[in-house]
Amino acid sequence: MSPLLEVDNLFKAYGSLKAVDGLSFSVNAGEAFGLLGPNGAGKSTTMMMICGLLEPDSGEVRLEGKALDRRVPQSRQRLGVVPQDLAIYPDLTARENLLFFSSLYQLSGQQRKQKVDEVLEQVGLSARADDLADTFSGGMKRRLNFAAAVMHDPVLLILDEPTVGVDPQSRAHLIECIRSLQTNGTAVIYASHYMEEVQAICSRAAIVDHGKMLACDTIPELLKEIPFEIELRIGNASLPPSLSLGSTATIDRDGDETVVRISTSEVNSEAALNHEVTSILTTLGQHSIGVRSIRTHEPNLERLFLKLTGHKLRD
Repeated sequence: MSPLLEVDNLFKAYGSLKAVDGLSFSVNAGEAFGLLGPNGAGKSTTMMMICGLLEPDSGEVRLEGKALDRRVPQSRQRLGVVPQDLAIYPDLTARENLLFFSSLYQLSGQQRKQKVDEVLEQVGLSARADDLADTFSGGMKRRLNFAAAVMHDPVLLILDEPTVGVDPQSRAHLIECIRSLQTNGTAVIYASHYMEEVQAICSRAAIVDHGKMLACDTIPELLKEIPFEIELRIGNASLPPSLSLGSTATIDRDGDETVVRISTSEVNSEAALNHEVTSILTTLGQHSIGVRSIRTHEPNLERLFLKLTGHKLRD
């Protein structure tokens, strides 16, 4: 079966700056695909080209096997977009906002009213349907922003930081809404700085920086690049030069602490790693060296992100 969305070698430059430099990926129906990268990595430019809001210098976007033409509005009516900046009218009620957006997709009459009620229920705003959006909390505005993008039952939903700045309850509700859409066959592109959300929602993810693809695979395959690690911190004490903690342990200084790290990339090797930690603790105890803390670092997208991009999130 062919992918629902195919992004083929997209390129976009602004003068000497290559905002997107040859990106290619695909998304299947019912799949959530994570798009990760620091600020300025090219994510928003990529999404704007997929939406048809920006013309690529080269490359092509195909939806359901047909090239998307930004000059033909009908070719984009199968898309839904949840932008990072709120795209709702604060001086309209929730219902009036959705009635307006539904008219843009040529919904009319009883179908239109029924769909508005259905989506208000879906995002948990039925009880506040006739209140001005300006009176809503940040989480409620985000849910209304989401509702406006799914009024027309898009086959592809593009989400740009959909849960930024919202309360935990609204975040959980939005995630459940996304999963429900996937169950009904909607494909999702999910761009977020919340790595734990991407890891929980998406089956595959791509990490981009400076417009280039650094990695693209299933979440389990991506995480194979990151070792399972146990970290021991020893306060103030310096280890005797003659003290051996094993060939796999690395020792560093961090301020007033000595840090001992033991890691492995082997699958199902946690037991062996724990045995090695026990041996190190025994050795330290024999030399009356106390351990201040022990931390376990499991493979996750946050660690992979920092490894590949070489820095924390940019402003």
